Amino acid sequence: MAAIRTKASPIGMQAKRAYSSEMANALVQVSQNMGMGSAAIGLGGAGIGIGLVFAALLQAVARNPSLRGQLFSYAILGFAFVEAIGLFDLMVAMMCKYV
Repeated sequence: MAAIRTKASPIGMQAKRAYSSEMANALVQVSQNMGMGSAAIGLGGAGIGIGLVFAALLQAVARNPSLRGQLFSYAILGFAFVEAIGLFDLMVAMMCKYV
């Protein structure tokens, strides 16, 4: 007796394709979330940098109070640079998620 071979039914193939598509979409979603989380870790570095800038400002003003205005302007410049890096990092994190 020869076994009768039949091709897979179209319904089964459609279900398989739908499952494959759902898995691919889920994998993309998980990858985006992981990328966004990994990129957002840099924001912690920006926070630490801002803390170090103002800690150095406080120490410098404590050592020489007469230079307070000049030191404050340098501290604001340092804050702007560190914050710019944090914003670039946030931009990369959002691009990982939404682009």
